[in-house]
Amino acid sequence: MSDHRYDVAVAGAGPAGLAAACRAAQSGARTVIIDDNPRPGGQIWRASSSRWIRLAEAHRVELLAGAHIFAAPGERSLALETFDGELEIEYRSLVLATGARERFLPFPGWTLPNVVGAGGLQALVKSGMPIRGKKVVVAGSGPLLLAVAHYLRSHGANIRLIAEQTGSAALNRFARGLVAKPRKLLQAAQLRASLLGIPYLTSTWPIRAEGNGKLESVTLQSGGHTFTEPCDYLACGFGLVPNVELAVLLGCRLGDAAVAVDDHQQTSVPGVYAAGEITGIGGLDLSLVEGEIAGYAAAGQAASARRLHAKRQVERRFAAALERAFALRPELRQLPRDDTFVCRCEDVAYGRVRRFSDWREAKLQTRCGMGPCQGRVCGGAVEFLLGWKSESVRPPIFPARIASLTGKR
Repeated sequence: MSDHRYDVAVAGAGPAGLAAACRAAQSGARTVIIDDNPRPGGQIWRASSSRWIRLAEAHRVELLAGAHIFAAPGERSLALETFDGELEIEYRSLVLATGARERFLPFPGWTLPNVVGAGGLQALVKSGMPIRGKKVVVAGSGPLLLAVAHYLRSHGANIRLIAEQTGSAALNRFARGLVAKPRKLLQAAQLRASLLGIPYLTSTWPIRAEGNGKLESVTLQSGGHTFTEPCDYLACGFGLVPNVELAVLLGCRLGDAAVAVDDHQQTSVPGVYAAGEITGIGGLDLSLVEGEIAGYAAAGQAASARRLHAKRQVERRFAAALERAFALRPELRQLPRDDTFVCRCEDVAYGRVRRFSDWREAKLQTRCGMGPCQGRVCGGAVEFLLGWKSESVRPPIFPARIASLTGKR
């Protein structure tokens, strides 16, 4: 289609983005959804289908797959890079549903091959990587650990243990709160039942990974003692970090490291809405209802959006309980040694970084955060370790071809 002007553009084809696109298109808006993956669904519905994907197809939502948004060249326009070249689209309203990424915390040996993100290992297996018979330790924090362990076990992995850094008291309080949400309680019970026989250790976290050329074992702290577990893979993630780079580039105000929104999910920039994990980590159900509200509002259907506010409030209370239960413990700030790399792209060790007072000074002096990932890995780490915030975002927000940046082929 040669006309790239839309009533509503949605950045991100995960659950929040799909819900937003469906409700906008259902309201009569010409809608496009943009995602850098070859198929819609995000991490949750990767390589599968859902009723939201089918609904988007039924409402004829246009999909620009395999497309990276790398800049915003003008008011209400986005620059995209695709496999076929460059593309600029215009929109009346924009919904940001760019999701979140895993938070990695550096510890000795975390750069060894086969030390990977928990969600990252799941994505690799969904994409066809064999895992059958491999010994896997799943570690970090949050419900994602259980979901990843379940998925890997169902594909033949030998899950050695699940190490959750949160203590049992906090987990028990969270579990008691699920009584008010029977569906989530049932889901949690079914997930735990599927993992019977696998040790689930609370107040436990990795302190060192070891191996000759690749991972061979991980040493964990558990209560007052340490122990070593042989493994082929360490699937490790300490929660999620919202992907706010595009929002910051557009001038959207942040609050607590997530995009701030009003009752209709509109950001501080008129005509720009945000939904899902980009507004704060809250799980699938909150992402979906936020996406619906944003989609309706972006299409000018404020009344339909308002009818979902009460449902969103219920899910926000659950998200707040989730955040309290899985808050990262202060001991994790002691994980890296001075010679532990914090920035893997530029080989910058923690001892060099912590000499400086803020993110900007560290970047200028060490190149920390200036490699291919543009601080997406080390940024979340130093935010937790040192309390630093990224101060600015400049285009391109993803690595782009020279031809894309210059407009010349």
